[in-house]
Amino acid sequence: MSIDLGELYSAARTRITELVAAMPSSGDQLVCPATPEWTVHDVLAHLRGITEDVRTGNLEGATTDPWTHAQVERHRDTTTVELITGWTADAPLLESVLSSGVLGGVERSVFDAHAHECDLRGALGLAGSLPDQFSVWALPLIAEGFVTRVAAAGLGGVAVETHEGELIGAAEAATVLRVSRFELFRAALGRRSAAQVLSYDWGGTDPTKLLRYFFVFGPRLDDLVE
Repeated sequence: MSIDLGELYSAARTRITELVAAMPSSGDQLVCPATPEWTVHDVLAHLRGITEDVRTGNLEGATTDPWTHAQVERHRDTTTVELITGWTADAPLLESVLSSGVLGGVERSVFDAHAHECDLRGALGLAGSLPDQFSVWALPLIAEGFVTRVAAAGLGGVAVETHEGELIGAAEAATVLRVSRFELFRAALGRRSAAQVLSYDWGGTDPTKLLRYFFVFGPRLDDLVE
């Protein structure tokens, strides 16, 4: 199944734009529980800033904290309407690169957009969800990374079985993590605490030694229930 990453990004951008259009006038000042250092406005400034930096070639330090912090600060006084307008104007360039298949790491923007879509939904009191097409592409990549890191560390075999039916890794692995797509995505990208991940169904085995290989960005300190 061929998946167009530009279309995935564009669809997430459209959904976020619709969320913003429907939120109350003061909604941009709501804090995102998943990223408590950022408000809705800050998240939008970051998303808009990525496409702006792609257009201008400002990619040194891309994805690092200073790079994303600069995007938020640059648009500290930009209105929400202006953020959406700028994002809409600049996004087609990034989306065309994503659709071309010549990625070089730019595919991380697709993960980022979907992660922040969930963050924004949480801030606005809406249930989180992941589109099926994104899940089919992204979740195996996340799970394969975990399986590979554990194997490289010499800690034995581990597999991930999603509630929706995917199996990544060997079915006979010593440890099988059974988890929903949504929980796997949110946890791996740092929206769950270590305690929450330890509470998942690990098939009766102790996953403590595996946790350092599970998180892509590290766990949050406190629990987040979405």
